[in-house]
Amino acid sequence: MHMSVIQMIRTQVQFTEEQLEALRARAAREDVSVAELVRQAVKAWVATEASSAERKRRALEIAGGFHSGRADVARRHDDHLSEAFGQ
Repeated sequence: MHMSVIQMIRTQVQFTEEQLEALRARAAREDVSVAELVRQAVKAWVATEASSAERKRRALEIAGGFHSGRADVARRHDDHLSEAFGQ
């Protein structure tokens, strides 16, 4: 069986005493190393950033693609929302 090996690059990160204590405590609770915990956090952050960028791209892609038939939406948006929600 052939397993792919991910190459890790060593780096140095400095934390405050409080941050390191929190990291060590969580790493102990999750039975992982501090390094693994940091890798997991970075992976989640990268995924969130990518997801956020994709949502923004999709929103910009559809902007202006719908028409309400009203010429005063920007000026009277509160009135139109109140009408739409029956208030």
